[in-house]
Amino acid sequence: MSMCDVRPATGDSSWWVHDRFGMFIHWGAYALAARHEWVKNRERITDEDYQKYFDHFDPDLYDPKAWAKAAREAGMKYFVITTKHHEGFCLWDSAYTDYKATKTPYGKDLLKPMVEAFRAEGLKVGFYYSLIDWHHPQFPIDRVHPMRDNLELREREKGRDMKVYAEYMRNQVRELLTQFGQIDCLFFDFSYPGEDGKGRDDWESEKLLKLVRELQPKVLVDDRLDLGDTDWGWDFKTPEQFMVRGWVTANGRKVLWETCQTFSGSWGYHRDETTWKSEDQLVKMLIDSVSKGGNVLLNVGPTARGEFDARALERLAGMGKWMRQHGRSIYGCTQAPESFAVPQDCRLTYNPETNRLYVHVYSWPIRELHLDGYAGKVKYAQFLNDASEVAFRTAELRHHIEGTAADTLTLLLPVQKPDAVVPVIELFLQ
Repeated sequence: MSMCDVRPATGDSSWWVHDRFGMFIHWGAYALAARHEWVKNRERITDEDYQKYFDHFDPDLYDPKAWAKAAREAGMKYFVITTKHHEGFCLWDSAYTDYKATKTPYGKDLLKPMVEAFRAEGLKVGFYYSLIDWHHPQFPIDRVHPMRDNLELREREKGRDMKVYAEYMRNQVRELLTQFGQIDCLFFDFSYPGEDGKGRDDWESEKLLKLVRELQPKVLVDDRLDLGDTDWGWDFKTPEQFMVRGWVTANGRKVLWETCQTFSGSWGYHRDETTWKSEDQLVKMLIDSVSKGGNVLLNVGPTARGEFDARALERLAGMGKWMRQHGRSIYGCTQAPESFAVPQDCRLTYNPETNRLYVHVYSWPIRELHLDGYAGKVKYAQFLNDASEVAFRTAELRHHIEGTAADTLTLLLPVQKPDAVVPVIELFLQ
């Protein structure tokens, strides 16, 4: 699949379609509650009762260099940090609010050292910014607000002015795009138009996006500003917490896309959450996404003391071990040309620059892997983990294999699976 067949971005997507793998970080006052980043909404917590998390926010073990090192060693090439999530808490020293890290017991800007640390490790920088703000006094209470069921409060606060809040957002986005150098991607989250909701007119999305394009012309912008029906209001699609079945499209055309995923069922730190994905599942998630032309943004929810959860570190290390030997099948790769059929229990990725095809073997076969239609198309094959040769034959030399077509190429495999979560065979094409 040539990238020229894909809807182009307004921003610079050249690095993005190469790097494929990024780290999402959800961090805020909700880390103290340690029971989901939507805890304020789920439990209908008032501003007064939620204040205790702000008053006790003191991540004394925060070491952004350790975070950045863990991301790089996992094979990640960019990161996206929640500068402000729905609770309204800001990680940087914004001039437009006191609801920020510098006013907590910690007393310091959290964002600048993070950006510097990740850049020093060679990662691109992305900012998440919530369109929603459950703390701002001018953000109108709606169907997604924690106080949605408090009819008395709704009536008392019905004069809240969304235009004031929209200006607040633009002011903060201006800070984010002028105080931290080149920002490579922006993740706005999220629109919910319709009755008692908020969409493009409420956010003043066109005005906001115009500001973004003026300040950072190269930045890539996600699709959650409720401008999906335009050809200029977004750069990439963001399927969340599910695996797509094919290359994501819009109006019949393939588009840039990135799936955002969690290790467990929560984005923010959740002490007691137990549905953690295995290393095998995570590696396959990455492979499967790249095989369909997409990226993976994998989330970490740091603790309230500023450390990555030990369960996350274990899985990041596992992915890093696989990526160190198999990153060549991910970076710079995309969906394979349609002329190459996907073998049984496998996924294919393809690097158009090197003209190499990568066969990711999900279920290890007994001695032989049949590649229908590949005869005459492959000049050399090897395992990617150790560059050891994989011999192959065509059906013409194996007449005793009934039902094998003449254009089938058969890889001759060892009985024992290579020492890799998912073994990869690198095919050098003719």
